[in-house]
Amino acid sequence: MLAATIAAAAAPGAFAIPEPTPVMGSTVFDWNAIPAKPSGSGSVRSFCRKRTATLDELEIHATTLNPGQIPHPPHRHPNEELVVLVQGNLETLTNGQWTRVGAGSVIFNASNQLHGLRNPGPEAAIYHVINWNTAATPAAPQP
Repeated sequence: MLAATIAAAAAPGAFAIPEPTPVMGSTVFDWNAIPAKPSGSGSVRSFCRKRTATLDELEIHATTLNPGQIPHPPHRHPNEELVVLVQGNLETLTNGQWTRVGAGSVIFNASNQLHGLRNPGPEAAIYHVINWNTAATPAAPQP
């Protein structure tokens, strides 16, 4: 029995080191080639969720948020994120205050800081969200 266990452990691939996740190189994300998936408050286009040369994970998506809607309740997460408003208006919860911003505005959400978005209308708001994680990304806050 011991001989069989040793033989199995010595078999090729028994102690294989997993291949590293491929690194995303330069890429173009064509808006028209990425399908919009309906959500309860509008729709979402997912561009990527990949490792890069300098980030453990880069996640980019675009949200179309219907008038009067929120994508989700205010929340916090360990990673930092950028929100780039392309069309319409948003109200953003930043540092405990709701602030109204228009197209072209950029919102930076710091690590573990409470933040949220809502569309005050009258038209759909379209915004890009860029999230990243690195070895320096802190742990999630404990409740």
